[in-house]
Amino acid sequence: MNKIVRQHYPVDKLPEDLRAGLPAGQSVTVTLESESAPQTEHFDTKVADLLRNPKPMTFNQIRVLVGARNVSPDEAVARIRTLRDEWD
Repeated sequence: MNKIVRQHYPVDKLPEDLRAGLPAGQSVTVTLESESAPQTEHFDTKVADLLRNPKPMTFNQIRVLVGARNVSPDEAVARIRTLRDEWD
């Protein structure tokens, strides 16, 4: 997990929503910590949850879960033809 700490940071440089309630001209300590896990961990967690408690899903829900595949229609057709031709 990444953590960034800035001490004696001027309140005037903070975004407006973070400045609310703080006196102008003062200094603060700003600490930033990453909340999100890497995408692979998130995906693995979702898959494990689904396998433990399977529920019917729509195709749109499956597409959102799996994410975009960078395969063109031509590549998809070529893969299918290769698989089909294995049986000949």
